[in-house]
Amino acid sequence: MAYKSPGKGYADVASHFRARIKSGELAPGDALPSVAEIRDEFDVAAKTVSRALGVLKSEGLVTSRGSLGTVVAKSPIVITGTDRLDRMARNGLRYAPGETSTRHSVMRRSIHDADVCKALDLEPGDEAVIRIRVFQQDGRPTSIGVSVYPPHTVAEVPELAEDVRMVRQFDELYTERTGREVAKGQRTAHARQASQNELDALEIEVPLHTAVAVLVTTVTFHDDDRPLGYWEDVYAPGARVPISD
Repeated sequence: MAYKSPGKGYADVASHFRARIKSGELAPGDALPSVAEIRDEFDVAAKTVSRALGVLKSEGLVTSRGSLGTVVAKSPIVITGTDRLDRMARNGLRYAPGETSTRHSVMRRSIHDADVCKALDLEPGDEAVIRIRVFQQDGRPTSIGVSVYPPHTVAEVPELAEDVRMVRQFDELYTERTGREVAKGQRTAHARQASQNELDALEIEVPLHTAVAVLVTTVTFHDDDRPLGYWEDVYAPGARVPISD
């Protein structure tokens, strides 16, 4: 027995608009098409559209706004760095509407973190380039992006070591210059206590030595031969972060 009849179902409709919100094509406050328009576009029943919109509302992505119908919620989900790569590949948008990044910094440091050393196949004390930036939505810090690059990656993409914002993503530049495709590894998530530097960057004021839990996602990039970069995203408490299937 088929799971559902041929044609689009409510999950397909919800997925379509979820992707457009996630990619920044639909900004907070933008109205979704009317129920009738969605029915015509997907050739589905009104009940199917209602179920799809109900799913998006339960996820906090859209809300009802009277005569305006259904609109994108004011505080959309906070995406990861790897999702940002996907968004740029899809529509060229580095930032979603209302999103900016601040406190950019670039440094060369000896790496002693065991997880980073393992991910990048480095020995403790080896030098790497670290890039840090704080993402904001409507002026409110939502996440900290940290990327670490070993010497062999920086040799191919020296822009990574320059204290300026990257105009293009490192994976595109690396592939263009080496002919080697860049692959993303498995993204993982865990919770840990925020450092004082992270609390300051996220503008969280708490009494000294107060424990604040944050969600952290990590991913490692590779070519066919070796690891190329390690990305870590640290999210402000309360941030809604999509988890890929």
